Formats: sequence, C-alpha cells, structure tokens
Amino acid sequence: MKMYRAAASFWPLISDPADYAGEAGDAALRLRREARIPVRDVLELGSGGGNNASHLKRWFSMTLVDPSAGMRRVSRALNPECRHVAGDMRSVRLGRTFDGVFVHDAVMYMRTESDLRAAMATVAAHLRVGGAALVIPDHTRETFRPSTGKGGHDERLRGGGTGRSARYLEWTLPPASPQATENETHYALLLRARNGSVRAVHDVHREGLFPRATWLRILRDVGLVARRTSRVEEGVRCDVFVARKPAAPRTPRTTTADGP
Repeated sequence: MKMYRAAASFWPLISDPADYAGEAGDAALRLRREARIPVRDVLELGSGGGNNASHLKRWFSMTLVDPSAGMRRVSRALNPECRHVAGDMRSVRLGRTFDGVFVHDAVMYMRTESDLRAAMATVAAHLRVGGAALVIPDHTRETFRPSTGKGGHDERLRGGGTGRSARYLEWTLPPASPQATENETHYALLLRARNGSVRAVHDVHREGLFPRATWLRILRDVGLVARRTSRVEEGVRCDVFVARKPAAPRTPRTTTADGP
C-alpha cells in the first residue's frame, strides 16, 4: 500500500499522534483491568507509525512489530525508546512472551479467516499466562457502515513557517455482496513537499470483514479465553475483543471454514 511505503514519511501529517491519546489511554486501562498479572511489557502487532505507542509507552515497555520499513522509520523517530522489529503479524515469532498484546486497526488487513487465525495465533504465542490481549478492529460485519472522511495537517517549522503538508479524502465502500468477507477503502492523498510541489496519490486498502462470532471463534480456537466488549469513538460504538491466556492453555481445535 502506497500510504505505508512511498508516502510513509508523510504519515504524521496524515494521522496526528496527538489524536490517539484518548484511545490509547482507554487501551491501557483495559489491558490492566483484564490481566491477572501486572502489565509491564506490551507487544503491539501492526504498530505502523507508532501513534498508539507514543502514548502507551507512558505506562508500558513497548515492543513494536510492523512489516513496513518506512513506517518503522517514522515510529523510531517518534518512539526512540521502544524496540522496533520487522515482522508480519501472521508469522512473526519473537521467542518470548509479554504481559499484554495489543492489535489495533492493522488487523483489518487480515482478509481471510486463514489470515485472521494466523494473526490471532501470533497473539496467543506471545501472551504470558494471566496476561491480556486487546484487539480493536475498525469494524465487524455488525458495526460496518460505508463512510467518507477527510483530514490532514501542516508541518510547523522551527522559527515559524510551514514545511510539508498533507490532505486526504477517505472513502469506505460497501462490500460487493452481503456475504463478502472484505471491503475496500480508497484514499486520495495530496502531498506537498517543502519546495512547494504537490503530488497526488490514489491508494486502495482491501480489508477483512467478519462477523463477531468469527472473531470470537478464532480467538478461542487458538487457545484464548475471549469476549466482546465495546467502546464509543466519535459517537460510533465499536467492537473490542479482549482475551486472556488461561493457566492451563487450551489445545487449539481443528476447524474448517464451516465450523468445528
């Protein structure tokens, strides 16, 4: 996706880290409340430009995993005290466990049940017994609504003046059919360089769309005790999945696409 590659350096101007303070604070509270052990170290899968981590690091020692070199570069500048690791949430294995595991909207790029199961298996593999996992998709099938949005910011230079700038239009389309397991979001980006030149970028993000029951089934399949809760963001109620690893881990069940 162009936003995370060619346009990665503009990420803080597309998505301001300050806008994540409320949601990150809520995530920190939930991780502490749900865990049966003190939460000191947290793994974030799909950490992107580090916007959530820039707030979560106030409370936790953060390890950040993301596949995009450009986004990790942005995050390192914002969060130099955090550990950054190149990796895909479907396959990365760090050889250790954490008190908490956090997965934010990057989980939307899991477009098949197989992908989603692989990502949740990664969560389970890195979660300490008694620890808590928090998975916050942008939407489930039950909460999905087509939408549009816009935004962007200007870079303020020392001594005054404006450097680079970004503006975007976001358009989330309905799925192709009621049974579809994915949908598309289109982004039109206008990126202004310091020399004043402006380029346009059209980016298409294809995202998974699964019912709540599928999320819960897969979390339980990988050996976690899971439940659904919710939070309100900008007046919209969003699903949140919380999970714990039990003292005697469950043996993952073998399932097919049609169920157990």
